[in-house]
Order: sequence, then structure tokens, then C-alpha cells
Amino acid sequence: MSVADPWKSIQLVQGDITRQDVDAIVNAANSTLLGGGGVDGAIHRAAGPELLEACRKLGGCDTGSAKITPGFKLPAEYVIHAVGPRYRDGQHGEAQALASCYGKAIELAEAHQCKTVAFSAISCGVYGYPIESAARVSMRAVADALSRHEYPNQVRWVLFNDEIYGVFAAVLKELEGGGL
Repeated sequence: MSVADPWKSIQLVQGDITRQDVDAIVNAANSTLLGGGGVDGAIHRAAGPELLEACRKLGGCDTGSAKITPGFKLPAEYVIHAVGPRYRDGQHGEAQALASCYGKAIELAEAHQCKTVAFSAISCGVYGYPIESAARVSMRAVADALSRHEYPNQVRWVLFNDEIYGVFAAVLKELEGGGL
């Protein structure tokens, strides 16, 4: 069983991903999984030192993939650590790697029966992925994954400022009308 209309399962909010009451939040992680700046650092701080210890045991994560840990002190039961690509010029497999990390995150959410998942804008911070392109790639990847999986049945992008929210909202409106 899969989500009938994946676009109806996607929502956007502006806010703090560490405060989302969902089954899993998806961390825009680096390949070491040992914390960093931006969203990654905020999630590690909010979850507490146990998250770092759990991540140490995972042995890192390849770009385009994802791994899962408990959420510890977060409202979410799980943290899915998805490693997006560093953007170079769009000619080095960046879109495929970005789509892959979102798809792997959905697979982990399903494996752990997470009904609700919150994403950040993976690779859009220090990794330099252009926001509009990232929104398009990530939403298509998630909609495609939702059409093939039973869980999650709600996906929320939690975007931290007006600019990113506006770009994601415009792309979502466009894609909802045209499908995948």
C-alpha cells in the first residue's frame, strides 16, 4: 500500500526542526555524522550528547545515503541522518545524490513505521546547493518515494527563513499541479 496522492501528504512550515512533534526528523548531516553547524549542530545540541555517542557507533555515512538513531531529548522518536552532496556545478551527480538521500530517508522511515517525518532543506546551507533546484529535486524524490511506500503518510519541510520557505512554496505549488 502506498500514499494515493503523495502531493497531499507534503506540507511546508517555517520554524525550528528540533521542535517538531513528528516520528522522525531528518538531519542535514555531514558524512562523519558527528555534528556540525547549521541544522546539524542544532539537532545535536537539542538531542543531547547521547546523539553524538549513537552516531559514533554508525561509522559515518556515504553521500546520498542515510542512517537512523534514536531522537533522545528531541520530541521526535528518531533522527534520520541524510547526507546530501556539496554542490559544485550541477554536473557531478549532485541531483542524483540529493534525490538518493531523500529516498533513503523515506525508506528508513518506512522500516521504522514512522507516520510523520520532518525534513530540512538538505544541502542548501554550507553545501551550497541552489535552493530552487534543491526544492525541485527533493520534492520529486519524496513524492516518488511516497508513491511506493506505506510510510510515512505525512512529510513536512521545516524551513527556517522567509526566503527558503517562499522558494519551496512556489516549487511545491508548481509540482502539485504537474505531478512528478
